[in-house]
Amino acid sequence: MQLETKLIHAGVEPDPSTGAIMTPIYQTSTYVQAAPGDHKGYEYARTQNPTRDALQNALAAIEEGSFGLCFSSGMAATDAVLKLLSPGDEVIAANDMYGGTYRIFTKVYEKYGIRFHFVPMEDAQSIVPYINAHTKLIWTETPTNPMMTITDIEAVSAIAKAHDILLCVDNTFASPYLQNPLRWGADLVVHSATKYLGGHSDVVHGCIIGNDPALHEKLKFIQNSCGAVPGPQDCFLVLRGIKTLHLRMQRHSENGRQVAHFLRSHPKVDKVYWCGFEDSQGYLVARKQMRDFGGMISFTLKDDRMEAAAKVLSGTKLFSLAESLGGVESLIGHPASMTHASIPREERMKTGLVDSLIRLSVGVENADDLIADLGQAIG
Repeated sequence: MQLETKLIHAGVEPDPSTGAIMTPIYQTSTYVQAAPGDHKGYEYARTQNPTRDALQNALAAIEEGSFGLCFSSGMAATDAVLKLLSPGDEVIAANDMYGGTYRIFTKVYEKYGIRFHFVPMEDAQSIVPYINAHTKLIWTETPTNPMMTITDIEAVSAIAKAHDILLCVDNTFASPYLQNPLRWGADLVVHSATKYLGGHSDVVHGCIIGNDPALHEKLKFIQNSCGAVPGPQDCFLVLRGIKTLHLRMQRHSENGRQVAHFLRSHPKVDKVYWCGFEDSQGYLVARKQMRDFGGMISFTLKDDRMEAAAKVLSGTKLFSLAESLGGVESLIGHPASMTHASIPREERMKTGLVDSLIRLSVGVENADDLIADLGQAIG
């Protein structure tokens, strides 16, 4: 079955009682049992919910995994993966990542005795010097947030497997339509389903997908025991969003390509970070492991003063100044003060995340309108 067909049909069956083609929202906290232990597979909604089950099955199918698990946010999914670790364990993480991930690593889990090494992962071999007997997890994003750096998942996976280390890939920026990390050797995939999977800026949600039965049992235990589960309506909204993921991602990618080339040709723009440029870092790897290059773009102006960037950030009419990404509407953001403010400035600067960097989530509007909007804002 091709991916486009999976996105519409995977994990979803007509409701047996009514024939409803969309999975109903099972808005219940508990389930009646005929006798103690005699039930229909559902006991308590924190543990199981039919709407959530349908979404978990759909996520597994579209990410080429054998299991999917849903959480109340992308950060809750990240938290669940970190709960696989023990005090004294070490993690090798990409040095360019979402600020919330950096925050939970350094502000929450470091105090529990987990040590983190933040390493540039453009070259997979950069990981090797940090591996020791305590290394239990490699965590990466590709493309990264916000510098669009590409990590070779297959190469990192080979290193991880050679040392019996778990590899988790945050696939939020690419979505399952553009990239399937499990195919390239990742053990776990994490998404903020708030973004492209939901796709309409109306839900907060997270998920983990994988193949290993033992990992499934451990993470399912964490999901139930710690309780960071999504409500059924949130699951319904993500199920609905998945059905149009291929259509939206195609348009995000088409628009992203046009906007990226416009920015690169603009006389007032300095650097444009988009993984689809043939001369960009990691282009050949991106072309290998991705179906297209998406609609996430970052750029800087030749006038690198914050005042110049602020004028653009507040000057757009179609691009809305807001955090998040992946919705049908275009967003413009300032990573240094918004999504990545929790990362110390000196650490941000090491990856090129300067104070004046602007990040775009290119939506599915008409590309000419988006280009005109950016053009008038840049001046």
